[in-house]
Amino acid sequence: MAKKTVFVSDISGKTIEDGKAAKIRVTFDDGRRPSYELDVTADEEADIGKQGRQVARRGRKPKTA
Repeated sequence: MAKKTVFVSDISGKTIEDGKAAKIRVTFDDGRRPSYELDVTADEEADIGKQGRQVARRGRKPKTA
């Protein structure tokens, strides 16, 4: 028997299509407070992302040949 996982947006409650999902992680400077993670659509993420700022990726840059 096959199983299918369906993602639902935590903000709007709508079903998220394959390839259109995004995760938003909320962390606090205070280490005692828990972190939260939201499943959202790519459109909702873009709207929320406009209000914040883009953060650089962490880690080393890959070596080029």
